[in-house]
Amino acid sequence: MDHKADSRQSGEDCDQMPTLQQEILNLIASRPGLTDREVTNTIKTPSDNQQPVNQAARLLESKRLLQRRRRTDGLIGNFPIGDYQPDSDIQTSASKNHDVDALSEDEIKRVLHEWLTKEGWEAEVAWGRAKGIDIDARRGSERWIIEVKGPGSRQPMRVNYFIGILGETLQRMDDSAARYSIALPDLPQYRGLWDRLPALAKSRTKISIVFVSIEGRIVVLDQ
Repeated sequence: MDHKADSRQSGEDCDQMPTLQQEILNLIASRPGLTDREVTNTIKTPSDNQQPVNQAARLLESKRLLQRRRRTDGLIGNFPIGDYQPDSDIQTSASKNHDVDALSEDEIKRVLHEWLTKEGWEAEVAWGRAKGIDIDARRGSERWIIEVKGPGSRQPMRVNYFIGILGETLQRMDDSAARYSIALPDLPQYRGLWDRLPALAKSRTKISIVFVSIEGRIVVLDQ
């Protein structure tokens, strides 16, 4: 057996593997403004520590390959500098798994906040782990209360998230004039869970659902 040949092949494979910095640059080139937490959720998993991404992003900033600045929601986002083009030959871990590529909870809140503002709503948002209503929006005499959940990393977790968010929304129902919705990433499993929720439950509670896609597309379903 040619051990040297094996060694060379192994080295070539390693050279072709994308580094964390390359994955970050690729991601923010297509989705500018993601926080370190949102980047970690996307290229790793929601349960991973964000410190490696934070360190890599700061190093990229020192090389003037990206810019770190505050977004409108006060969180620090990562933005590309110049005309950086993603390397199509580099496939991030997230692109291999659409479920991990879903939006984080705060990212969903940010997308909804921007959309609601454009629609004439004034929305108060509970960012991060802040207690209270996730999104409390008002437009004239109208009020829209939205509870938000993120993607979850496993199927059983999403079932728990779905059941949990319905319970949280029911506990918020103290304003008979308000509209109540749950907001989730637009994933097949969440679509299926909503479809299987009995129509009677939807009509009795009048809870609607807001799906937010990875591209920022919003779909509101009442039934």
